[in-house]
Amino acid sequence: MQLALYRYSLPFRQPLMFKGERLANREGLLVSINGQWGEIAPLPGFSTETLVEAEAESLACLVALSRGEKVSPTLPSVQFGFDCAQRVWPLNLPAPLPPYPLLQGEPAELIQSLSTSHWQASPPSRLKLKVARYAMEEELALIEKLAARLPTTKLILDANSGWTREEAQRFCERLPLAQIDYLEEPCAAFADTIAVAEATGVAIALDETLSRREEWNYHPQLKALVIKPTLIGSLSDCEVLVQRARAVNLCVVVSSSFESDLGLGLLARLASEWAPHEPPGLDTGLWLTERVTTAGGEVMTESLHCLYKMENSA
Repeated sequence: MQLALYRYSLPFRQPLMFKGERLANREGLLVSINGQWGEIAPLPGFSTETLVEAEAESLACLVALSRGEKVSPTLPSVQFGFDCAQRVWPLNLPAPLPPYPLLQGEPAELIQSLSTSHWQASPPSRLKLKVARYAMEEELALIEKLAARLPTTKLILDANSGWTREEAQRFCERLPLAQIDYLEEPCAAFADTIAVAEATGVAIALDETLSRREEWNYHPQLKALVIKPTLIGSLSDCEVLVQRARAVNLCVVVSSSFESDLGLGLLARLASEWAPHEPPGLDTGLWLTERVTTAGGEVMTESLHCLYKMENSA
């Protein structure tokens, strides 16, 4: 049996804010079980566990595996990593669809960058924009500009549960609804999100509700489930959500939590399997300046910090 655990730290192109926490680097773990890899990278501000806790559980699980014991991690990011490293992946998956672009940052800077954007010549069919982070007037002005400059592009707005019901309603009442694909999680409570959808006519998607394992039910204005395996954890739990979405004809969008290129590759494979006709939300890799794998997909272990390694012939 071959077991290994490595830690990585990859710089962001510019520091990013995650629920009020400013990060200059993305840190995570890569686990290898008999040559197959998984990624364990709790996202600060979004994951319930810290990287320190994930590392401790990962090491304990590897020691148990080395003794021939069965392991059942409890932390979501560790469940995801170990599930990927032990998964029997389907053969002949279709090539993953290219992810749609992600926009985040100061609205004024983004408006300025639109004038030099290559999108004018070949606009994307969909574009994702983070909202509920800056002044509402500034964000609405940016959306207005995007809608005018890219009339054929549908906008996905992601609020990360950032508004009260009243704020979300005020925002949605001023949206160019014909150009909005859907709004992800405007409010923390499912009931508030549904109330906003009913009052304004905006289509919605669920994201944090799924990661927090909260109750939700079908509604005509619910359009998509955004599945983030790093935050949800167990792949079998993710597959239950996929089946539930299919049963009521909802879109399934496999989405990232700023994993490394290795994690994004795993998520792209899951997207090909679970939602082959839906572009995934995996554009976060552009924010990282370094990789953990070669162009051929080999993990560059020499550039990582080794935390555990065991090889035997048993």
